[in-house]
Amino acid sequence: MVRVEAVFLDNGYLTDIRTAAAGAVAARHLAPANVETAGVIGTGVQARLQMQAAHLVRPFKHLLVYGRDPAKAAVCAGDLADSLGIEVDVASGAADLVARSQLVVTTTPSREPVILADWLHPALHVTAMGSDQTGKNEIDPIALAVSDLYVADRLSQCEVSGELEAALAAGLTPKETAELGDVISGKHPGRTSDAGITIADLTGTGAQDTAIASHVLAAMGAAGTVIST
Repeated sequence: MVRVEAVFLDNGYLTDIRTAAAGAVAARHLAPANVETAGVIGTGVQARLQMQAAHLVRPFKHLLVYGRDPAKAAVCAGDLADSLGIEVDVASGAADLVARSQLVVTTTPSREPVILADWLHPALHVTAMGSDQTGKNEIDPIALAVSDLYVADRLSQCEVSGELEAALAAGLTPKETAELGDVISGKHPGRTSDAGITIADLTGTGAQDTAIASHVLAAMGAAGTVIST
């Protein structure tokens, strides 16, 4: 029998942290070994957390920020410059950001692509974080078909609420697919060349929420089943 031992009234903070951690794990296993410039599309809390986490595993020297609202993009860039201690600039557009970056993270609620397939280039990894509900779409479906590797946190989930949903609806399938867990465990090689193009589609899983909540509970000196709200 499962008993609830704790309820964390964290207002989503733990989910924000585990989402950023998942992005960093994807970057660690899928981004090119050397990332000089990274880019983030989006200017909210997750944009900040994603790049702070990614910098831990790929210590890029330059960061680009792009958002629809230039004022919010400037504030986000300033916050990240302060927290990371590196040069952070506001990109003139999403295409410019992708062209200059080796690691790109999208953190928007968009229902239309914010990255087009024509913008992809060798030695690029893209992590899409925003498509966590049916109908959301940040990456051009063609991009999944032309990339060297598409990695989902959970393929069955991404088919109905991730970038894969839009690709399948358009009659497109990735060249090669894998789940992030298989890449981490070594069951799938992940990125095999620094020149490759990889895409990670992270919709978030309940197992991640359970893991971070259990970690916090253990750090508090307790044990058991937890619920984070």
